[in-house]
Amino acid sequence: MTAVTIREIDERLRHLSPEKLTVVYDFISYLIERDAIAIVFQAEPDLRETALMSESVLHHDWSRPEEDSAWAHL
Repeated sequence: MTAVTIREIDERLRHLSPEKLTVVYDFISYLIERDAIAIVFQAEPDLRETALMSESVLHHDWSRPEEDSAWAHL
């Protein structure tokens, strides 16, 4: 894979529509959060089990109509 600089990324971003910039921002946020979660799980193996166990509880919040409308554009 070829190394890419922030300047090159910035130049490309300037050509995107606002809608596509939102998608890029969401993706970057996802990557950062994913990496942060991976670091936490490596530091505390029990956290993974806790996170998996809490998923069913959080499912109740995730399944609300407000959440569906908030994520509908993705």
